Amino acid sequence: MSNGLTAYLSGYGTLLAFVRPAIVLAILAGLWAALRRTQLETGARIATWLAVAIPLGLWLAAAWTLASRGVFEAGPGGVSLLPVAIALPVLVGLFALMRSERIAVAIDAATPAWLVGLQAYRVLGGNFVVLWSFGVIPGVFALPAGIGDVLVGLLALPVAFYLASGAPGGLTAAIAWNIFGILDLMNAVTLGALSSPGPLHLLALDHPNLVVGTYPTAMTPAFGVPLSLILHGLSLWQLRRAMRASPNLAAAH
Repeated sequence: MSNGLTAYLSGYGTLLAFVRPAIVLAILAGLWAALRRTQLETGARIATWLAVAIPLGLWLAAAWTLASRGVFEAGPGGVSLLPVAIALPVLVGLFALMRSERIAVAIDAATPAWLVGLQAYRVLGGNFVVLWSFGVIPGVFALPAGIGDVLVGLLALPVAFYLASGAPGGLTAAIAWNIFGILDLMNAVTLGALSSPGPLHLLALDHPNLVVGTYPTAMTPAFGVPLSLILHGLSLWQLRRAMRASPNLAAAH
């Protein structure tokens, strides 16, 4: 590993040490602000907030610990656990959140732009392009995944502001952005599976995608990807509920 790559990975790891907790804190701050706008009693607000904060904090800590210990690494003849790390939190998290009446109340009270603007952190996906430039990750995965993530992140705040403005087309733009974001993630996950060691390894056979399972890069698929999918799901759920509650709003967009 070159000195330049070592220095870059060290700096990227340090950046993640601040950014990932900041993302979690932003989510929890937004949730508490939404809960304060509801008619729920104080005890119910606190219980609902803790029901999200504790699992979210434990999930971040677990992903961080497993990634730093090399659990998600896969050698040329091995199989990575990253697909499980991606799918399980999404299936469990979205099901639990969308089944909760209190979360539904909080979602209705939250500003729709919040769940969109949060994902500005997706620009960190540009890490894949940087790693490709160092020659340690195949371009067939790095370029679509990295560029797609950067585009989603760059569009997050403009779409959020447009949605918050109430201008015609805001809801449509937010829905389209969410769909684009989901497709980008699904494309990255598919290309990651096809270019990494395992039963689906069909791409980059001479240059397998090994670095994606190493720390700190593994934090993106192990935590960032499932978190983003959950946020996209919640945003679409929120927008759908808003359109159902106000048919005139839906018609205007």
